[in-house]
Amino acid sequence: MGRTQSVDGTTLRQPLESGGAAAEERLLALTVLLHPEASRVGEVAFLEPRTRLSRLEPELAPPRAWVDGAPRQRQPLGDRHLSRRPLIVRSDGGGVTLVPPEGAAGDVTVDGEPLAAARALDEAAIERGAVIELGERVALLLHRRRRPDPARADASRAEASRVEARGVGAGGHGGLVGESDAMDRVRSEIDRVADLDAAVLLAGETGTGKELVARAIHGASRRARGPFVAVNLAAIPPAMAASQLFGHARGAFTGATGDHDGFFARADGGTLFLDEVGEMPAEAQPVLLRALDSGEVWPLGAPACRHVDVRVVAASDADLAQRAADGTFKLPLLHRLAGYVIRLPALRERRDDIARLLIHFLRLELAAAGEPDRLAAGDRAGAPWLAAAAMAALVRRDWPGNVRELRNGARRIAIASRGAPRARIEGELAAAPAAAPRDAAVPDAAVPDAGERPRAERSDVPAERLLAALREHGWKTGAAAAALGLSKTTLYALMERTAGVRKARDLSAGEILEQRAAAGGDIDRMAAALEVSRRGLLLRMRELGLEGGRGRG
Repeated sequence: MGRTQSVDGTTLRQPLESGGAAAEERLLALTVLLHPEASRVGEVAFLEPRTRLSRLEPELAPPRAWVDGAPRQRQPLGDRHLSRRPLIVRSDGGGVTLVPPEGAAGDVTVDGEPLAAARALDEAAIERGAVIELGERVALLLHRRRRPDPARADASRAEASRVEARGVGAGGHGGLVGESDAMDRVRSEIDRVADLDAAVLLAGETGTGKELVARAIHGASRRARGPFVAVNLAAIPPAMAASQLFGHARGAFTGATGDHDGFFARADGGTLFLDEVGEMPAEAQPVLLRALDSGEVWPLGAPACRHVDVRVVAASDADLAQRAADGTFKLPLLHRLAGYVIRLPALRERRDDIARLLIHFLRLELAAAGEPDRLAAGDRAGAPWLAAAAMAALVRRDWPGNVRELRNGARRIAIASRGAPRARIEGELAAAPAAAPRDAAVPDAAVPDAGERPRAERSDVPAERLLAALREHGWKTGAAAAALGLSKTTLYALMERTAGVRKARDLSAGEILEQRAAAGGDIDRMAAALEVSRRGLLLRMRELGLEGGRGRG
């Protein structure tokens, strides 16, 4: 929102990820989850159709060391406690076969089960990520990921250099930790929008780091020298929302003993982060919309308005599109806030980052506990500080609280392990709270029918069974949920977090228009052909400004 004109309200649409075909191809890879040398956690090896895995091969390196194809920093696992007899990882089209080393029964564990004979993993298992334990000392994630894109890496380095040149900090991504495909996408989107004044809406589950991303956008923007003001709208009483946001003059109401600058005035020249924007009181929404459109705020009781220059970044873990449909959130305000939408991935969507994040948080928490060198206690000769089975259990968790929950777990581990033996540490890791069934609350997720009663149920339906049920019932979610014995709420949550299920938000306008012509505008037929939910398709069509077709209600 500039001083002379308001920001253009046009919604910016995210294109497909940049890069050529080679950059987009998702390759079979191993990521180090645990190694006696903690500094090696997060290293990656890209696998051949037939790869030998042992102490001596393959070579691994930090993801960014693979950008230019140079051999720098590449080295095998190298731990002398590991066997030289190789485990064979063989890619055979739709899946992977693991063949254990000869005479090494019990030394290899895959997803908690000893690998006593050749085992086939289907594509769904690879998409989830299979955890391989080599003895008690090393854990690896077998999964698919993209080879780092040189063009994207160059663009990211250039943006970091521009930020440093402005003297506002190092790098353009703040404290974001992670090297997964999902985090590469988030960084690319930050780079794409940071230097604009367009409003940004951050969507994602609780604990995914929305404020951290907002700070990264601010730090990489032209406003980085200005203030960054964060406000949690859910914590403001409805009666105080207008005063807190826009300020008030002395005598505006009982108790207003002086003039008060609101959050907009405090953020003048910088960025205002509106967290939990879906909880904003209905009576304050029209005033916020006017402020965003005009660049003017009118403090309560003031004789005149005040012009402010503020870039707004909003965040929500609620389904704002559904709330707009229900009439509890103004659709024009949603359009205005969603100048550009960045969806933050849940931790279960970036399992290869769990170990990186855990080690990062443990270093911080151990330093705070006065034991900064504790992670270095494990080395090539001695026992590692963490056990492979403990790390594997953590990586297989769903982490309903996401990164925030993981950080809290690292804090508990650091405190409980002070002066304790390794067995105590393992116990703390194993005792971390288990994941509970959760409904993913992102803007394009659906909600249960009004009359639907919650019920206890399993939410670990295998990907292949979920897909089979959806296809059998033509992607009609009500029928598929009934066939699986689930509520629609849980079905939508499963669809959201299952890698093999296509998301409606990924559909292009061209695909939708092509299927609309083929189906004669029948929404149900379109959804079945595109393999997305009917509701998700309708929301995506609304987002793209396409007319709805005909179909059953």
